[in-house]
Amino acid sequence: MKKLLQLFLASSILCFLGNALFAQQYYNVLNFGAKRDSSKLCTQAIKNAIDAASKAGGGTIYFPAGKYLTGPIHLKSNITIFIDAGAELHFSDDFDNYLPMVESRWEGTDVQNFSPLFYAYKAENIAIRGRGIIDGHGKKWWDFHHGLYAKNAPRSKWQDIFAANNKNVIMPEVPDMIQRGFLRPPFIQPMYCKNVLVEGITIHNSPFWTVNPEFCENVTVTGVTIQNPVSPNTDGINPESCRYVHISNCHISVGDDCITIKSGKDSAGRKMNVPAENYTITNCTMLSGHGGVVIGSEMSGSVKKIAISNCIFDGTDRGIRIKTARGRGGVVEDIRVDNIIMKNIRQQAIVFDMQYTKTAPQPVTEKTPIFRDCHFSNITADGNEAILIDGIEEMPVENVTFHDLRMDMQTGVTVRNAKNIEFHQVAITAKKTASFSIENTAGIELDGVKTLQPVAGKPLITMKSVTDAFVHGCSPVKGTDVFLQINNVDSTEIVIKGNNLKNVKTILSGDTKNIKAD
Repeated sequence: MKKLLQLFLASSILCFLGNALFAQQYYNVLNFGAKRDSSKLCTQAIKNAIDAASKAGGGTIYFPAGKYLTGPIHLKSNITIFIDAGAELHFSDDFDNYLPMVESRWEGTDVQNFSPLFYAYKAENIAIRGRGIIDGHGKKWWDFHHGLYAKNAPRSKWQDIFAANNKNVIMPEVPDMIQRGFLRPPFIQPMYCKNVLVEGITIHNSPFWTVNPEFCENVTVTGVTIQNPVSPNTDGINPESCRYVHISNCHISVGDDCITIKSGKDSAGRKMNVPAENYTITNCTMLSGHGGVVIGSEMSGSVKKIAISNCIFDGTDRGIRIKTARGRGGVVEDIRVDNIIMKNIRQQAIVFDMQYTKTAPQPVTEKTPIFRDCHFSNITADGNEAILIDGIEEMPVENVTFHDLRMDMQTGVTVRNAKNIEFHQVAITAKKTASFSIENTAGIELDGVKTLQPVAGKPLITMKSVTDAFVHGCSPVKGTDVFLQINNVDSTEIVIKGNNLKNVKTILSGDTKNIKAD
C-alpha cells in the first residue's frame, strides 16, 4: 500500500509538472484579448502573446477554432504559431496596417517595403504549423497593382512612403520597379533566419509570393496546401538565397510559378552574392501555375545542388523551367530531376531558356549567365512541347543529360546553342514536328531515341550547324520516313553507328556528305 501511495504521489506530481509545462509553453491568443469571430483586429493581442512567450524563452502561440482578423504577425526566436483545425487567420486588406515598412526583398532586389503578413528577421527556431487556414485577402492588393499601369493613375501616399524609404536603392536594369513604388508584400517572409518550419497549413489569396524565405538556413516546408486564383505573381514557394531547404508533400495551385528557386536579380543579386543551394523537393503535386518547379529568372547569386523527385505536374504551363537573360550573371549547376509525371502541359515539359528577355550577343563578363551540369531521368509527359534548350551564342547550355523519358506531345525536342547534350532511351512522340531538332550545337549524343508514332513526311531527327554528333542504338518503328535530315553543309563529325534501321524508308537526307554511317 505504501509503494502504491508513493507511485500515486509521484505520478500526480509528474502530471502537475507536465500541465504546468504545457501552460507555460502554450499561449492561447484568446487569453490576450483576441476575438475569434472576426469582430476585432487582433494584431496587438497576437503581439502581446508573442512577447510573453519570448520573454519566457519561447513558446507556442495557439489559435483555437474560430475566425481571426489580423494585421502582420512578426515572429521572434523560439516561437511557434499553431493554427488548429477549424481556425482561420484572415489578414486585413488595409494597407496602412502593414506600415511601418521593414527590410524586405522584392523579386531579387533588397528594399524597405510593406511588412510581410508573417515576418521574421534574424530569428531562430520559428514555425508556422497546424491544420488551419491563413487567408491573405490579396484581391485589393492585386487590383491596386493593376491600377498602377492605368494611364494617368494618381500617385498614392504609399508610393511616397516607399520612395522615402528607398531613395538610395539603385536598380538601373529595372528602374520602373523603384519608380512605381508600390510593391505588394509576400505572405510569409523570414529574413536571415535559421531553422524555419512551415507545416500542415492551408494558404489562400496571397498578395504576392506566398512562402518566401530569404537568406535563411535549414528551411522545411511540408504538408502545405497553397491555393491562389488567377492573380499576378502569387507564386507558391520561393526560397531565395537560402541553403538547406526541404520541400515535401505539398499541394500547390497558384497564379504564377508553383515552386521557384531564386538568388537575386542582376546587380543587386550579384552584390549580395548568396546562392540558393542544397535544396530537395519531393512528393509534391502542382496544378495551375506558370511552372511546376522553376529556377530563375532572378538567379544572379547562382543556384547549385538541387534535387527534385517524385512529383506530379498536372495542368501547369511548364514542368521544369530554368530561365535567365543576358545581364543576370550567376551559375545554375548540379541539378537532378527524377521520377516525375507531367500531364496536360500547356507549353514546354522541360525548358532551358537563356533568352527570357531577347537581346543581342554580348562579350562574356560577370553579367553572362551560365547553365551547366543538369540531369533528368524517369519522366513521362503529355501536352504541347517536349523539351526546349535555348542557350545564348556566347554561353551555350552545357552538359545536360536525359535518361528514360517518355513524352507524347504536339511538338518535339529543340536544342539550340548548346554543348555536350545527351539523350539516352528517350521516346518523343511528336504529332506535328520532328522528334529531335538540333541546331548550333557541339557535342550531341542520341542513344536509343525514337518516336512511337511517326509523322508522315517528318524526319525523326533534324540537324543544322552541328559538330561532333553520335547517333547510335536506335530502332525506329515502322512508318518512319526519314531517320536523319541534315539541313546545311556545315554540320561535321556526325557519326551514325549501331542502329537498327530496317523500318526506315530513307536513312539520310539533305546535306549528308560529312556524315559517317555504318
